[in-house]
Amino acid sequence: MASYGMLRDYRFTDASEDIRGAKLYGLDDEKLGKIDDVIFDFSSGLIRYVVVDTGGWLTTKKFIVPAGRLRASTKHDDDFTVDLTKAQVESFPPYEETDLESDEQWSDYEGRYRSKWEADPVMHRAETDRNITPTTQQMPGNSASARAAGTSDAFKNESLEDAEIEDAESIEPGYAAGTSTVDIDVSAVGIGPRWDTFQDRLRERRKEVIGTGGLEDEYRKAG
Repeated sequence: MASYGMLRDYRFTDASEDIRGAKLYGLDDEKLGKIDDVIFDFSSGLIRYVVVDTGGWLTTKKFIVPAGRLRASTKHDDDFTVDLTKAQVESFPPYEETDLESDEQWSDYEGRYRSKWEADPVMHRAETDRNITPTTQQMPGNSASARAAGTSDAFKNESLEDAEIEDAESIEPGYAAGTSTVDIDVSAVGIGPRWDTFQDRLRERRKEVIGTGGLEDEYRKAG
């Protein structure tokens, strides 16, 4: 698997292009914390996760959110939202930055982390083993306009189609099968102009970030 890194002390010339410091809100507009850093792919510069500093309400202080789960907040300018509650965050396996130092450790953590996303009710198409993890907007009975506002699935599960949502009888409750491999969808597009600008700058300056962030050794290991 590819190796990942964090920005750490790297700063962009234009601070307004940086999403670090932006607030993250959960369900019911509950503040979960601030974006402290991002975990990105060394080889492409694409952001896989955001690291959220809770400010102390979480015992382990920080947790991660897949980039594809974020949405621009409609209530708070330049901030973001995710379909999570504090109780759900507390159920995640403790995030440790040191897990990024080893591909094996990170793969193990991702597997345990993904299982928590899938531990809540999951829906799958009847007569198939294709699992669908819907967002709040994608749950049966919600309007098409609400579904359009939903975020893309951070893991490469099958996307819900309109016909599936309208025909509730074709969807049955189920649970995702266990897996040791995590296939993360990094196509986190359409989140908002602040996010898109930040992602573009990171991709443009990927080598500079790696060179100034003490990540040269990790990058060479990634090939």
